[in-house]
Amino acid sequence: MGLKVKIISALKKYAPLFIYYGKRIKKIFKKIKLEKKRRNNQIITKERLIADLHKIGIQQGDNVIIHTSLSKIGYLENAAKTFVDAILEVIGPAGNLIAPCFSHDTFSKYYLDSNPVFDVNNSPSKAGAITEYLRKLKGTKRSLHPTDSACAYGPLAEYFTDTHFGQLTPYNEFSPYYKLVEKNGKILNVGVPLNTSCTNLHTLEDAVDFKFPIYHSRIYDVKIIDEKGIQRSMKTKVHDPVFSQKRKPDDLIPLFEKEKILQHGNVGEASATLIDAKKLLDVMIKNYYESGVTMYTPFGEKKN
Repeated sequence: MGLKVKIISALKKYAPLFIYYGKRIKKIFKKIKLEKKRRNNQIITKERLIADLHKIGIQQGDNVIIHTSLSKIGYLENAAKTFVDAILEVIGPAGNLIAPCFSHDTFSKYYLDSNPVFDVNNSPSKAGAITEYLRKLKGTKRSLHPTDSACAYGPLAEYFTDTHFGQLTPYNEFSPYYKLVEKNGKILNVGVPLNTSCTNLHTLEDAVDFKFPIYHSRIYDVKIIDEKGIQRSMKTKVHDPVFSQKRKPDDLIPLFEKEKILQHGNVGEASATLIDAKKLLDVMIKNYYESGVTMYTPFGEKKN
């Protein structure tokens, strides 16, 4: 066996360990940094978050999907609870809080290749500490989808989550993400770039006859355990990891700013953006048909 082959073989064998320990080390450094802020009394209060959320444009009665990095917000005395309490107070009892609650932190294909059983009640969210706190909150509903589930809290929680099961593609009109569009919702990104968030950009792909091969050819039959503990199964497609690596959502920001559908701000110590979900899809559909703009071709087909 040649040296090159040996190196490639070793990388494939040990890459998961490198990734695992790399993430562990990163978490340790984040904890050290936050602990230093606590000792220095640099505490982000719920009142501060409420003021910041109001300032960026969150209002009473809003339907909001969140993508967040808890550590980027700063030191919160009660961690994820403080953030969730703050945004629920801002949107009020008529508002609805939604979050992606993916049960994996890798590409969907790699996750399903491991032949998992998705348990809607017990599979933890790997989309961040805030989403996991929301998932466990009494009254929260979670959509029955093995790769792209979402959690929702509020009077329309069941509406947002109850038709996701059985859908061959995860972002069509029966998904929580498209329903957010129908309810004139807002997309709040806190401490995360569009490159690693803004799941609603996928609604374009299922809303039109999308010309790019974003879905892998394999259709998976996945085992699922529903809210009543009954095992079921459903077929689903997944995004092709090779094509997914071509995503450049951050390059769409100038377009969103030009169309006045995105607002910048800060929540705690984190940079934040607020996007109108319906206008986002409208702008993407319009520019897709006019010049081939997508998150894979953010400047149009001829310029990418």
